[in-house]
Amino acid sequence: MASATEDPQLGSGPDDNDDTSSSERDADSDSILSDDSVLPDYKQEASNGLAASTLYEACARNEPVSLRRVLEGGVTKEEVMKLDLNGWNGLMVACCKGFLEIVYGLHNCPFIDINHQDNEGNTALMIASQAGHISTVMYLLNYYPGVDTEVKDCRGFTALIKAAMTGRNEVVAALVMAGADIHAVDSTRGKCARDWAQKTGRYDTLCRLRRLAIRPKAEQFCESYVPEWPELKERVSKATAQRSPTEKITLRIKNTFGFRFPRDPQDNGVMDHMVRMTTSLHSPLILTGCHPLCPTSPPEMGKRRLAVPELVEKHPLKELEESSVCHSNGSVSHIVPAIHSAETIAATCCPDTERRGSILSIASTKVASTLVSRGMARRNSVFPSGCIPKINVDRPSEATPKKEKKKKKKKDKSFLEPPKWKYKEIKDEKKRKKKSEKENEAKEKKKEKVNKKDKK
Repeated sequence: MASATEDPQLGSGPDDNDDTSSSERDADSDSILSDDSVLPDYKQEASNGLAASTLYEACARNEPVSLRRVLEGGVTKEEVMKLDLNGWNGLMVACCKGFLEIVYGLHNCPFIDINHQDNEGNTALMIASQAGHISTVMYLLNYYPGVDTEVKDCRGFTALIKAAMTGRNEVVAALVMAGADIHAVDSTRGKCARDWAQKTGRYDTLCRLRRLAIRPKAEQFCESYVPEWPELKERVSKATAQRSPTEKITLRIKNTFGFRFPRDPQDNGVMDHMVRMTTSLHSPLILTGCHPLCPTSPPEMGKRRLAVPELVEKHPLKELEESSVCHSNGSVSHIVPAIHSAETIAATCCPDTERRGSILSIASTKVASTLVSRGMARRNSVFPSGCIPKINVDRPSEATPKKEKKKKKKKDKSFLEPPKWKYKEIKDEKKRKKKSEKENEAKEKKKEKVNKKDKK
């Protein structure tokens, strides 16, 4: 097995290829290399049995119900941007701890600044990337409009560089496919994300970046993707081709005396093809689960990807109505009447107010007030129409007929019968005796009851 020093893509390690002196290595810029010296230790505040009354307290205590109450009551810009000693607001604390429900509840909060920097220049995206919370990072990239992946802190580190330092492979892949600049360098050393991953010994991150560079575009998310394996015909033709006797003998020798060691999946092999097929737009699960707004521009390395609110504002209302699907009466139709909010969905599908309520409350924003399509509206997963159907249960007028017992056929002595074993005969006799004893006991009890009644 080749060592890390033999691979030119991985580099030689954290000590080589570094012209800096030992005094520079001990500088403040290297204090970021340790995982425990990056983020401040935030302990969850004690609730003391009382619900959080402010937005920051609800975020620090991880109380999504209290956060919803605060937002419904109305908040000011000062309450939303309340900062602690480190310059963190409630969103930053939630991103540090990985409170996904809090991050979700704040995406419709007014006056929220997703690119706010603390005392050291960190943003919410940097904190979540450095902590390795992939779900939080994906939600920030997909649902927070205007998130900037190229913001730098006081040392010149971006979110991608910090994720590469700490070895967060999934976060690195998400940031790169969201349009983060892989060639951006810091202001202290002039190194990019690959250089910092090499310096800190994150070789898995280097391999992940190299694989992304080989295939920078997710073609399976485009409608022009052909769901056929291109190498299938060649391999089938090779397998079905006629072989000479010497080739047959060599194949038998290899199969009998060859060693089968576990290997990594090959590039563009069967496993890669299965992953692309199951995640592509041609997959039946993807087709029934969602309808993309931009199927012609799939995620690509170095290309900025718009958030969902930005896509909704970019595309007109008619396109979204034509692309949505109606499931109101059990039949699927691609023509939907004009729907402007989640409340009108429930009103059009079900006029009865008692049976509405499968759609959750949505905060008042421009996106939610102008359009909530059926694919984006939070609804009941069983009944996507936005209402609970009314089910009437009626009893049948006629009684259900009873099943007739099949009559046992008489045994013919002319046919052969299986032999009866002695242990089975003994068991049958014991069962008969027990049944007869129970029947006799029941008869005696009935007689005693009758005699008591006659005496009275």
